[in-house]
Amino acid sequence: MQLTHKIALCPTPEQVDYFKRACGTARRVWNWALNEWNRQYAAGGRPNAMALKKQFNAIKYTDPQWLDENGRPWLQDIHRDAHAQPFAHLAKAWERFFTDLKAGKEAHAPRFKKKGRCRDSFYVANDKFTLEGKTIRLPRIGEVAMTEELRFAGKILGATVSRTADRWFVAIQVEVPDAQFYRRRTSHEVNGSDLGIKAAATISSGEVIEAPKPLKAALRRLEIRSRRLSRKLEAARKAAGFERHARLPEGTRLPVSNNRQKSAAILARLHARIANIRADFTHKLTTRLCRENQALVIEDLNVKGMLQNEKLARAISDVGFGMLRSQLEYKARRYGTRLTIADRWYPSSRLCSICGWKNEALTLRDRKWVCAQCGAHHDRDLNAALNLKRLATETALPVASPSSNGGAAAGTVPAVVGKVTPVRYDGGQQDTSGQEENRAHFCAHS
Repeated sequence: MQLTHKIALCPTPEQVDYFKRACGTARRVWNWALNEWNRQYAAGGRPNAMALKKQFNAIKYTDPQWLDENGRPWLQDIHRDAHAQPFAHLAKAWERFFTDLKAGKEAHAPRFKKKGRCRDSFYVANDKFTLEGKTIRLPRIGEVAMTEELRFAGKILGATVSRTADRWFVAIQVEVPDAQFYRRRTSHEVNGSDLGIKAAATISSGEVIEAPKPLKAALRRLEIRSRRLSRKLEAARKAAGFERHARLPEGTRLPVSNNRQKSAAILARLHARIANIRADFTHKLTTRLCRENQALVIEDLNVKGMLQNEKLARAISDVGFGMLRSQLEYKARRYGTRLTIADRWYPSSRLCSICGWKNEALTLRDRKWVCAQCGAHHDRDLNAALNLKRLATETALPVASPSSNGGAAAGTVPAVVGKVTPVRYDGGQQDTSGQEENRAHFCAHS
């Protein structure tokens, strides 16, 4: 099993300068490899990453575009892992593209990376760095201080140094034993969780968990700082002789002032703070849900389709539905939780959780409603969570057809209906009995 620990770094100015050059190297090599791949493919060839890597190694110290103004190969100043790994990443990107294409999914071909608009990062192989307490020794620059020690014990597979705003991090991948990977649950409940905007999660137990909504709280400051940066950018366009709304020729670089750099850094720090608050909330919520439940049911939300609603897109993004789903999937594996994904067309909000009558007239504005068949009063989100919980048991209510609008027959136990997808893991078939025997063995002393 593999785990990754992302640790903040405390580099010196000289080390920061190397990090920036290494990230630039990785970005430029990626662009070269992608351009060459596209060129060979358009010519009828069948390019592959290893052949491109050999082709690049043959020219990287002699080709004029990889030499500095003195004719010296500047790649010699950067460790080779920074300009070797982009080829492997490109191969994975194309493999993912063709896999999605064959599966009928929406596929995106690899794109060129532009400075300032992509994630700055570079790779370091496991045999090229060492760890000692709160220090990591990286090639070319020596020891770099870390804010904490590596918390996982096992075989180190590699590391990625990356930048977020003006802070640098190292993400260390570790292959850990099962005893460290699997965690014990504190309770063995069965619950459904309805995700929403008003409340991030409504649990079938009746608990309502509000989201911090960091973007909404910082929106005013975000607008002010964005406007300040825009004004400095307009001043740079004017100084370069361009009209306000004129399209810049390809390859044009505007002069960068110190104040513009400071303004961009301030704006980036605010964006990072918003992302950190949202990530902190989602990590704590998903860990708690997996740690306290042996079975959990959530809906398969069409987040991309929901974002098409311009009135709700910002609020939806502020909660982070996609992040919640992905974190639940991998944490359920660690805690032995049976995670079930209800079909996105399952009418969890419309079904009465008492008798099964379907409210066809329910709209998004209706937060509370009364069942016309049994007279039960429902809170929309709690009712949905109760219906989702039933999907993890043998008492799921049937979905009534629009014509009959009937519910479960009195005195009978309805069968589970509707499309329900238990999340499956790479390790084989998932056990549905709660805490698996082997995981209980590994977790007995955790």
